Amino acid sequence: MKGVLLVNLGSPDSTDVKDVKKYLDQFLMDERVIDIPYLLRALLVKGIILNTRPKKSAAAYKKIWWEEGSPLIVLSKRLKEKTQQKVELPVALAMRYGNPSIEFGLKELHDKGVHEVLIVPLYPQFAMATTETILVLAEEIRQKQFPNMIFESLPAFYNKQDYIQNLADSIKENLENFPQDYILFSYHGVPERHIKKSDITKSHCKIDGSCCVTPSPAHEFCYRHQCYETTRQVAEKLGLEEGKYSTSFQSRLGRDPWLQPYTDATIDGLAQKGIKNLAVVTPAFVSDCLETLEEIGMEAAHSFKENGGENFLAVPCLNDREDWITTLSNWIKDFQNK
Repeated sequence: MKGVLLVNLGSPDSTDVKDVKKYLDQFLMDERVIDIPYLLRALLVKGIILNTRPKKSAAAYKKIWWEEGSPLIVLSKRLKEKTQQKVELPVALAMRYGNPSIEFGLKELHDKGVHEVLIVPLYPQFAMATTETILVLAEEIRQKQFPNMIFESLPAFYNKQDYIQNLADSIKENLENFPQDYILFSYHGVPERHIKKSDITKSHCKIDGSCCVTPSPAHEFCYRHQCYETTRQVAEKLGLEEGKYSTSFQSRLGRDPWLQPYTDATIDGLAQKGIKNLAVVTPAFVSDCLETLEEIGMEAAHSFKENGGENFLAVPCLNDREDWITTLSNWIKDFQNK
């Protein structure tokens, strides 16, 4: 019997500092998130970050927390429930960090008699710190607890035309009554070294402005290329003019070089250059979360206006849009019919 496991990033169980600290510990101690030797990672995370960041992060979560709970969890549950209504296969939901865990989701499917699982990382673009860490942990759990299960994973869907159409339609609908001068496509940032580590050719990715547009097998696992390609295809679908949109990266951590240009500096710079109406799209996420609702929807919006901007729109993620549910359901049906 076949089944599906949808996996998103995750969220603290509550906005209490202790729950946020527990979540950040699990997240930041992941060797594919902070990819330095264990002792150095433990010193950085447990010795420094967890002594300062949980309180600040808890305050940020409180700003965006819904009555039903974490927006990311609530939206992911809606996505799962609506998808289940459109497909015959059992669908379970899991988070890479926090609850419900991947182990919980696999057990739910196992108890229903599922032995062949389609794992769907809910990230359009592949990255070490997102897709890869999900698949690695799922395989570890499978070997220990569900050795008879067979896994298949949905590849990155950054360039699948039905997804691109969903994203373009969402943007178009949200901009109908917004006098935008400029659209910024803001993606979650990763360290530059992650791009080079994911290069299966070990030589193509140079992050020099040309490698992302030069065809290569490396693009299958290149987060940077996939982000720019998502922007390019959506811009083409919407008929956006050159100079009226661009790509940036948010949420950097530490002093190592991360993908640039940085979203916060880009937004401030656009305002300072006279852009009065700015729309920001966040295509690295399919569900709204702290990074989209607080970092972009609140902090970036405030900074834009502080620097001279007037109207700011954070375009919602696809969340549980009907067209996105249909697209996801069709991918599941393809798996079912194999």
